[in-house]
Amino acid sequence: MKTSFLTLTFKPVNFSLASFKKAPIVSLQGQPVLLFNQQHLTLLEALEQKKVSTFSECRNGFCGQCKTKIISGSVSYITEPLVTLEADECLPCCCVPDTDIDLDLSVDGAEIVVRAPKHKQHQASESVE
Repeated sequence: MKTSFLTLTFKPVNFSLASFKKAPIVSLQGQPVLLFNQQHLTLLEALEQKKVSTFSECRNGFCGQCKTKIISGSVSYITEPLVTLEADECLPCCCVPDTDIDLDLSVDGAEIVVRAPKHKQHQASESVE
């Protein structure tokens, strides 16, 4: 009976050459709503999951119904939109955020991120008599 051995070797990773990209934060009118990670195929799907009110028809960049104004940030397109867009507009149905992005959409009804309040130290109050 022949025994075989597997030799494992360790290669150190040079992390200074690695590129780690932070997941973009999607905000609506300055209010953070979601962290865009690889759970969603498009920006529209991520917004819908957070119950952001957006109108869409074709979901492929053909009709332009989901056209949204970008306040800040940038996107890249999964499929090239057929609709003419201004430099500050995107079609969430066929794009993903490249950077943190702030969209001109209403936060009404959306599940927004709320920061926990910081605990304040109790100060002794002076009594006035």
